[in-house]
Amino acid sequence: MNLRILKSAVTNPWFNLATEDWIFQALDANSHTLFLWRNSETVVIGRSQNPWVECKIDKMEADEVFLARRQSGGGAMFHDLGNTNFTFLSPKDSYDQEANFTIIINALKKLGIDAQLSGRNDIQVGDRKISGNAFKHATDRSFHHGTLLVNADMQKLGDYLNPHPLKLKAKGIKSVRARVANLVEFNEDITHEILSTALIEAFREYYTETAPVEELDEASLAEQPTLNQYYEQMADWDWRFGKTPEFSHHIETRFDWGIIDMHLDVKQAVITDLVIFSDALTVELIDLLKDALTGIKYSKDNIKTRLDELSQANTELAAQIDDVSKWLISEMEG
Repeated sequence: MNLRILKSAVTNPWFNLATEDWIFQALDANSHTLFLWRNSETVVIGRSQNPWVECKIDKMEADEVFLARRQSGGGAMFHDLGNTNFTFLSPKDSYDQEANFTIIINALKKLGIDAQLSGRNDIQVGDRKISGNAFKHATDRSFHHGTLLVNADMQKLGDYLNPHPLKLKAKGIKSVRARVANLVEFNEDITHEILSTALIEAFREYYTETAPVEELDEASLAEQPTLNQYYEQMADWDWRFGKTPEFSHHIETRFDWGIIDMHLDVKQAVITDLVIFSDALTVELIDLLKDALTGIKYSKDNIKTRLDELSQANTELAAQIDDVSKWLISEMEG
């Protein structure tokens, strides 16, 4: 069985996740493949997760942190340059999940770190989790990927993954936090490059084969049209937000001119239904708000634009509409 080793020189998460999809969907599966990569600051959510529940969207945007949605399931995680990510691909008839874990554990042993498999999905050093893993299978191939915490910023892990307490009733998966550790706590000299070299060596040694390391960069998008197609999907708003499972958002407040009790139903990141209860004297305001907001994307920019237009078209109600706009947008801040 031949080996293939791919290493990304790019830290854009949409490129790296697109490469994973390309490996899984389009790459020839008749070899054992190892792909190594890392991302700039990114929150990666699972396929069935709600970014508004999992992340502080506003803080991420302000700090220029990427949001990425992967194809596989599982919970939300924070990636930065202190993470080393790995992907194994094998033909289904020769896929060996235990072999993949053995390769990782052997690589860590080379660096003086005694790690062990915990349960089915995690690798630990002592009682501290240093790696999480997920798996995917198709007719002719099997896929195993995960992350190793090298020197990740644990403070930012909390900054971006602790959601704003929105009154959201979300369908889908919510993340469970675990007790984690960086590998530098056990070997202060370890880096992404040192760990990558150890993983490549352990991969070759396990299969007693050799293979060159293929460096991937942005030029790969032009050389591989299918890879570019996956990249465009990963970067697209409709994939990152629009694939969010259906949820509802209930908010209520009191203005000088009356109470607004708003119930939004959101499907694929679009407001599909809106019910507003109010004791405001201006009855037409409620109908105007409902008509303006139903059917638009559940995003602050879209809501602000639509309500600004509504305010300009109804100058006699502009003050109340502006009040609602500022309040609703503030309630969406994650």
